[in-house]
Amino acid sequence: MAISYKLEKFEGPLDLLLHLIEKNKVDIYDIPIVEITQQYLDYVNQMDKEDLNIVSDFLVMAATLLEIKARMLLPVEVDEEGEEEDPRAELVARLLEYKRYKLMALELQDMEDNAQGLLFKNPTVPKEVAKYEPPVDLDKLLDGLTLAKLQSIFESVMKRQREKVDPIRSKFGTIKKEPVSLETRILDVMSYARKHRTFSFRQMLERQSDKLEVVVTFLAILELMKIGKIHLTQEHTFDDMFIETLEAEGEETELELEGIEGLEG
Repeated sequence: MAISYKLEKFEGPLDLLLHLIEKNKVDIYDIPIVEITQQYLDYVNQMDKEDLNIVSDFLVMAATLLEIKARMLLPVEVDEEGEEEDPRAELVARLLEYKRYKLMALELQDMEDNAQGLLFKNPTVPKEVAKYEPPVDLDKLLDGLTLAKLQSIFESVMKRQREKVDPIRSKFGTIKKEPVSLETRILDVMSYARKHRTFSFRQMLERQSDKLEVVVTFLAILELMKIGKIHLTQEHTFDDMFIETLEAEGEETELELEGIEGLEG
């Protein structure tokens, strides 16, 4: 006898399969694949073939069922661990997952239906009434308060205040970053150059403590090159730079630093 289900009852091939399993009251872990496949194909034959987007999904599942049916007629396959493989295992896993999500969707639908019966209303209490505070009865508030109790409360508050202070960190002073002056750094670099005559840029940077000092030191070298006090050479890109003072040894002329803007950080 032909099956007369309507397509609108099912959201997809898994929905139809799950319906057939529940209708036949069979164990989802032991699906009678021959019977279920036949009923599934009977339903597909009754479908409207005009909507290919829907029909294609059902046809793919029909091909899967036929493949499982054919594999069950062949000798039993054994996996690497020596256990028999069930051709239906993958289909069962998909059905169980679909059933789980379907039940969750039904629960969410019930929650939505129940929520439709709830109404929320914004408060309409006048502002004057909402801000009203009953007067404080000082006699009642201070009833039973003695000097001893007041002192105990005061000591408790002071103790909590002291416990908020870290006994070690509270003794630290304020750490302030010293300003870096470009003019001062130019004088330092020139003094270093007069003392060492020839040296590398990397060698001089060993005296610097942070990135800002390195940047200001590099700017000081550029300024000294500009006014002709030092000479810088570098053989290859990214190699260390070698610096040589152009002043004769013992000849220390005053530096003209007017117009050089200081850099502080």
